[in-house]
Amino acid sequence: MSTNRRSFIRNIAIGASASVATAIPEQGYSSLIEKTPAAFNMCGFAAPKIPLVRIGIVGLGQRGPGAVERMSFIEGVEIKALCDKYPDRVSKAQEILLKAGLPKATEYSGEEGWKALCESNDIDLVYVTTPWHLHTPISVYAMKNGKHAASEVPAAKTVDECWELVETSEKTKKHMMMLENCCYDFFELLTLNMARNGMFGEIVHAEGAYIHDLTKDYLFDKNGYADMWRLKENITRNGSLYPTHGLGPIAQCMKINRGDKFNHLVSMSSNDFTMGAMANELAAKDDFFLPYANKNYRGNMNTTTIRTDLGKTLMVQHDVSTIRPYSRIHLVSGTKGTASKWPGPERIAMGHSWVKPEELKALYDKHTLPIVKHIGDIAKNVGGHGGMDFIMDWRLIDCLRNGLPLDQDVYDAAAWSAVGPLSEASVKNRSKSMDVPDFTRGAWKTNVPHDLTLAGGGNTTVRELKK
Repeated sequence: MSTNRRSFIRNIAIGASASVATAIPEQGYSSLIEKTPAAFNMCGFAAPKIPLVRIGIVGLGQRGPGAVERMSFIEGVEIKALCDKYPDRVSKAQEILLKAGLPKATEYSGEEGWKALCESNDIDLVYVTTPWHLHTPISVYAMKNGKHAASEVPAAKTVDECWELVETSEKTKKHMMMLENCCYDFFELLTLNMARNGMFGEIVHAEGAYIHDLTKDYLFDKNGYADMWRLKENITRNGSLYPTHGLGPIAQCMKINRGDKFNHLVSMSSNDFTMGAMANELAAKDDFFLPYANKNYRGNMNTTTIRTDLGKTLMVQHDVSTIRPYSRIHLVSGTKGTASKWPGPERIAMGHSWVKPEELKALYDKHTLPIVKHIGDIAKNVGGHGGMDFIMDWRLIDCLRNGLPLDQDVYDAAAWSAVGPLSEASVKNRSKSMDVPDFTRGAWKTNVPHDLTLAGGGNTTVRELKK
């Protein structure tokens, strides 16, 4: 469905009931969109094999250089292009390739350098690590220009952007994967396999979070995020701005989009008790922070609860501005067992008490996935959040090279990302219930979970690591 058609339906729905439109923005039209047939079902889609995956990486600030380095270790990859708004960042990324003994990449820079990169004829995959507002525009433009897209999280900032990603991927038959690295952390992969093997029974409830104090070292750091873009996100929006790190792994355990789907959510935020005060304190000492003083910042803690079509529940929290130990919670609770990661140590219960360390080791031995056995130790040596970043990148490349479906498809990117804007709408309206669109248009009833057994793949090698 075109953007114009989508807007037309939304306007009709809003006009039909002014009170509903005021209370629940973006609500009235999503169910109508769901009734339109999909152009193609991308769940389980296997694109033609790409023996040598030529990559263009866009965004070389916080996340991009790490992606360049990780990809430099993977055979069957050629980093053909590097792009950033700032030319000096591109030059620094070139040094990573030089150090690895790899050819120099084509350089793109400026506000819209990414468009020329997407239009080039020597790229198969556009890897997006920019500020959030560019994730959807770049991914869509890449797919429309014949490239697969992989985007940092969240993949979209609005429900309309989620639909745009889905519609473009279906029409172009190009992959759009959200780079949710936490789905590839070791305990998350263990619990995913245990869930699929029925070890937890029927999963009834799960919890995830992104609790990470970013204030001093990132949000208010002049040399942190370019143009202070992430601090600005916390001024202009109030909700679960960054839900997918905690949500992605538990959504996979609960077979979301592949046997169940998100139905509706409610969301609530606390007031802000730290960011506004910090901005005012810094502004009193440094004029640089004056534009960020005396603003209404996002509430410190947001809690969002989601109910699925099968009557299961998820709880997702977001807090980047209070002093708490890091946590993504990762709790999976079923009729036969429970798993919990934070606060540590990692724990599994098959009754009313946590199993003993030796029993936990036996569960690891039995249920560790082939992908971890195959590449896990190498990933830990390469690095990237303990190795999960490298497992994610290696797996993405291995799937593209072998013509395999991706672990995370565009429907996952859309459903997980949509929690952000829907939580904002709920918070604005005294925690009103918000319907979550069915981006699969009913295909979730027959879609099957993705395969992590390495069947048909696993042959992508890694360059020898320099000690």
